[in-house]
Amino acid sequence: MKKQKTTFLSALKENQDKLYRICAIYSDSNEDSKDLFQEVLIHIWKSMNSFKGNSSIDTWMFRIALNVCLRFKSKHRKNQNRFIRLDSISISNIGSEETTETDSEKLIALRKCVKKLNEGDKAIVALYLEGLAYREISEILGLSENHLAVKIKRIKSKLFNCINEYYD
Repeated sequence: MKKQKTTFLSALKENQDKLYRICAIYSDSNEDSKDLFQEVLIHIWKSMNSFKGNSSIDTWMFRIALNVCLRFKSKHRKNQNRFIRLDSISISNIGSEETTETDSEKLIALRKCVKKLNEGDKAIVALYLEGLAYREISEILGLSENHLAVKIKRIKSKLFNCINEYYD
């Protein structure tokens, strides 16, 4: 149990920002992002004893995070039909505090365009933006690296077109 806790805390320390950003892609508000992040951590902790080491712990954690996020999104859609949400979406800048207004606008446009993607493409973009190698992303999502490369090229094109529409 002590080794499990140490492994969990070490992996969490290394990946918490990435996991949170993945959660943010699948949620509509900061509160939902925080709730989803907590849910991801609970699932990871509960599954620690099932980690067999067939992949890196990072890859394993991202797979759990994406599964939890996809289930959350599915439940959220069902509830959305019953309730009208009046949340305001707040977007925090990632990275340096010296972002210009145009950088902030670009980030907002990118986030809006990513949220328009289908769930599979969102998962790919989330992992790609976190800087994971194609090999790791393909392992997490169960795709071949070649198929993933083609999908990323198509997604980049979709995002490029969406962002251009945003500025027109």
